[in-house]
Amino acid sequence: MSATLKLAIELISRTSITPDDAGCQATIIKRLEAIGFAIEKLPFGEVKNLWARRGSNAPLFTFAGHTDVVPAGNIEKWDSDPFHPEIRDGLLFGRGTADMKGSLAAMVTACEDFVQEHPDHKGSIAFLITSDEEGSAINGTVKVIETLEARNEKIDYCLVGEPSSSQQLGDTVKHGRRGSLHGYLTVQGKQGHIAYQHLADNPLHAFAPILAQLCTEQWCKGNDHFPATGFQIYQLDHGTGAENIIPGELKMRFNFRFSTELTPKSIATRMCAILNQGDFDYELEWKLSGQPFLTAAGNLLNATVKSIEEVTGKTPELSTAGGTSDGRFIAPTGAQVLELGPLNATIHQVNECVAVKDLDKLSQIYQKILQRLLC
Repeated sequence: MSATLKLAIELISRTSITPDDAGCQATIIKRLEAIGFAIEKLPFGEVKNLWARRGSNAPLFTFAGHTDVVPAGNIEKWDSDPFHPEIRDGLLFGRGTADMKGSLAAMVTACEDFVQEHPDHKGSIAFLITSDEEGSAINGTVKVIETLEARNEKIDYCLVGEPSSSQQLGDTVKHGRRGSLHGYLTVQGKQGHIAYQHLADNPLHAFAPILAQLCTEQWCKGNDHFPATGFQIYQLDHGTGAENIIPGELKMRFNFRFSTELTPKSIATRMCAILNQGDFDYELEWKLSGQPFLTAAGNLLNATVKSIEEVTGKTPELSTAGGTSDGRFIAPTGAQVLELGPLNATIHQVNECVAVKDLDKLSQIYQKILQRLLC
């Protein structure tokens, strides 16, 4: 059993459901201390965060990831216990195998092998690990970055271990992500008896033409790196539960996944302009989950592409698709940020798994990236 597989199994065996780390970081700390990393624990609230660094000089290369996982769901639907990893047909099954304890194990073993071969490497290597990526993400990476920024400790290169691959390991590298903006809309009407509609004001009836316009609006066409901005409603509340009452209020929750063609301010301005066309009163609140970011061609991207080609023989596709990641908190500091990890086909699903051979290959890719940047 390889060192990477053994460590992955040890991490997956820990029930680290957000925000519980369940001892995963302690396991990682023990390994990193043994190869000369200085350890700094940065807990915020219930969240455990780890900042580990080897070296004090630039450039600073950082592995970023999370030890927390989503709940397993109905365990009876799993073919094996999600927190007792099992190997079947060359696949390692368990919650977090792909998202993202497999990547964490590969990062650690890549560093162990790299440091053994290059104990006097240039620059510095760091780990930024949180237990709050799958949850609210308010006491995790964002707080660590605030701490680093306050003392002017700058990350030059950051590799996030999110499962980026699609059909085979390394076929896709995420070199950016769309922004995410949530909106909470309340449309006011007047409640009344359904038989006396002239004495009431149904907010849905008033809002419906505007709703149709919002759903068909082309917010932007995207650009060479990002698809068009998307608008989606994920919750619509209207009604009292009674059959004979016209509701007096409508609530809608929605999300924009937006490209670099737009800003939260420009989206809010256009949204209000459309709403103001309607004959109703409303309240609107916003929550920004993350700005879009893009890492252009540079040292990190070049090193990553060449390392993937060397190990897999394939040139990866660059993509900004998918949801958000903690990279959104790191990129604004000026760091070059990429995401590279195993296949994402089973993440957050029953029987989440990763190919055993991919774990060792991923460790090799990570190690070769370090060699290209720090040797």
